[in-house]
This record gives sequence, C-alpha cells and structure tokens, in this order.
Amino acid sequence: MKNLYKTTVTTKGARKGHAKSDDGILDVQLSMPKSMGGEGGDYTNPEQLFAAGYSACFGGALQLAAKNHGIELDENVSVSAVVKLGLTDDEELQLSVVLDCFLPGVEVEAGEKIVNEAHEICPYSRATRDNIDVTLNLLVDED
Repeated sequence: MKNLYKTTVTTKGARKGHAKSDDGILDVQLSMPKSMGGEGGDYTNPEQLFAAGYSACFGGALQLAAKNHGIELDENVSVSAVVKLGLTDDEELQLSVVLDCFLPGVEVEAGEKIVNEAHEICPYSRATRDNIDVTLNLLVDED
C-alpha cells in the first residue's frame, strides 16, 4: 500500500481516559455514557469519534462518486452517521451504522448510484464490510 497519510492517537485510561494525537490537534477527554454504566458528562466517546470519521470520509467518497458521474455536489451535502453499540445474540459487543446522505439538487436515481458507489469507494465502508451492519439512506429535497 502506498501511504498517503499517517497519524497516531494514543489513549490513556480507556473509555474514561484521554486521547491525544501525535501532533496535538486531537486532544479530547473521554467519558463512558450513562447507558453503559458510566457517569456520562460533557466528553466524547469512541462511538462519536467513529461516527465523525465515517461521516466525513463517506462525504468525501460521495464527492468522488458524483464527480465520476459528471455531477457536481454543492456545499449543502451532508452525511449523518448513526453509530450504535449493542450486543449480539452471543452477548458480544457489536457496532452498527446508519448513513443518512443528503444530496440536495440530485435526482433520486442518480443519488442512489452515487451513494452506492461511495460505499464501494469509502475506506471506512471497505474496512467494515462484512463485519458490521451498515445501512445507506438517501435523503431527498421535499421541494
């Protein structure tokens, strides 16, 4: 693999700890959500960080897929990643993701092609393929 970018983030204290990137740009306190037995609080958690990374990466893949089809996406394109942490039937922890893709001004048929192609392009989608459930939704303008 030809390396395009490399970063390192070190977390001390696990889910109730602190994560910091090697360049200091990412520097966040972590807390465990109350629903998982933690104290909650005003800090982030691994699932939120994963959702942020996946939605941003998928947005870039949408732009590339649209370009491949000769479609220019405007600045109002958005991706919301709903990340859930749950238990399988075997009581093992498992993630699932729903990606809500909003492509204003794009026809439904073209939007579906773009979203599906982005799912093939996106490194997060490829990394999670056949490992977790990922649901793709295309949200359309109601105008």
